[in-house]
Amino acid sequence: MTLDPRKLHPESLMMSHGYDPFLSEGAAKPPIFMTSTFVFRKAEEGEKFFRWAYGLEERGRDQSMGLIYSRLNNPSLQILEERLSLWDGAEAALSFASGMAAISTMALATLAPGDVLLYSMPVYGGTEFFFEKILPRFGIVTKAFPMDLPAAELESLARGYGDKLAMFYLESPANPTNVLIDIAAVAALARKLSSARPVRTAVDNTFLGPVFQNPLALGADLVLYSATKFIGGHSDVIAGAVTGPKSLVDPISVYRTMLGTVPDPFTCWLLLRSLETVKVRMEAQAKSAERIARALAENPRVEKVYYPALLEPGTSQRAIYDRQCTGPGSIISFEVRGGKAAAFAFLDSVALCKLAVSLGGTESLVEHPATMTHSDVPPEIQARFGITEKMIRLSVGMENADDLIADLRQALEASAR
Repeated sequence: MTLDPRKLHPESLMMSHGYDPFLSEGAAKPPIFMTSTFVFRKAEEGEKFFRWAYGLEERGRDQSMGLIYSRLNNPSLQILEERLSLWDGAEAALSFASGMAAISTMALATLAPGDVLLYSMPVYGGTEFFFEKILPRFGIVTKAFPMDLPAAELESLARGYGDKLAMFYLESPANPTNVLIDIAAVAALARKLSSARPVRTAVDNTFLGPVFQNPLALGADLVLYSATKFIGGHSDVIAGAVTGPKSLVDPISVYRTMLGTVPDPFTCWLLLRSLETVKVRMEAQAKSAERIARALAENPRVEKVYYPALLEPGTSQRAIYDRQCTGPGSIISFEVRGGKAAAFAFLDSVALCKLAVSLGGTESLVEHPATMTHSDVPPEIQARFGITEKMIRLSVGMENADDLIADLRQALEASAR
């Protein structure tokens, strides 16, 4: 008896999809293919594979891409990408050497000189730097807009650029404020504005994906990840990913080949390991995070907590959360009474949590966005979009929730001294 893989859940398919053990001596798990080049059976085969790889000829859906060279493809890479696509229900997926490699390669492949990119703020500091400092050097116009900009004003802003508008880029929840944006509404606006040319919607889904939010199902065209975070999940790998329809992903693949932003085979193997547990990890971390967020909200040393599960019923933010998210994730931001000095005292006093940037790992991490992950964002822009000197970002790991609450409590007490 066999099971129809189309009826299985992604967490089940992570154990076997895209891999035949008997092509690798019966190995239960995919081996690491530390191979730079691959042998063709015939010269015509090599010609065909290269034409497909460089986009010189479209490959049919029933035609299988062969192996060429590990900057283009690799068995470890291909198995990973087949499994990545399952979580988002995407036609295709690409993996990258980092989250910024995914963002930059996608942007360079999708945008052209004269195009306009509208992006929501706040975003990750590296993303903001790339959009503001690098893309304009290629003749691409970038403009930030606040996450809570009314729909009519966003449409007016977008229409002002006419047919030059090429993309909306969203990050939801936003890093580090956890503010949400209505992905479906922006995607619908993009389609409405698509006349002489398509306007694309790309979403950084790192905070809640791939388990608690599916932007493709909400109408987005492309989904991006820092796979370093929850997908990797162990703070031992740097990687990125893009998922979406084959018609959009394939051109990005050509740019990845030329820019060399492909991940190495060992990185792919580590991500395959992590995909097997991503759902249970994210669910366990979110369960702890909700308890911790509520404890922080009750602590007199905390001015405000930014966490999706604590959004007030009846507010527009809560309505967005209820529509597009299936869980709150495990990233909490909160403001400590006493400003920067108190925030630093808190950070210097944690014992179980680790003072480090990044997020999504099995260990809990705390950092100061204003002077660390978002330090390249100008102070006036930080202030405009809610990144304050008293803000702490906490990534909740797999430790016991009671122990984490105790650690945060003692660090908050120390911040008052």
